[in-house]
Amino acid sequence: MAANGRTLADGKLIMQINGIQSIHGAQSLQGPHSARPSGPVAGAPARSADQVDISPAAQAASEASEPGGIRAELVANLKSQIESGSYETAGKLEQAVDQLFDDLG
Repeated sequence: MAANGRTLADGKLIMQINGIQSIHGAQSLQGPHSARPSGPVAGAPARSADQVDISPAAQAASEASEPGGIRAELVANLKSQIESGSYETAGKLEQAVDQLFDDLG
């Protein structure tokens, strides 16, 4: 629909709608007015290939999540120590607290 607006002195907008004669039908995604080349354009700069950089932390996380990255024997040993109560020692607790304080700043 064609719409015209007019502003009054107090700043309010009055909209006038003038029928439906200007409504267009559906158009293609490319649009009706553009002819796009299907291949590279002569004289245009060549595009480089995409590149992905993975941080060392992401690489380590990826390797740890692989099935071979988990040492089942070590996990079983730690589980049994935790269940028996022999895993938590004063030295380990002190080290964990120190690391926590270092991380907090």
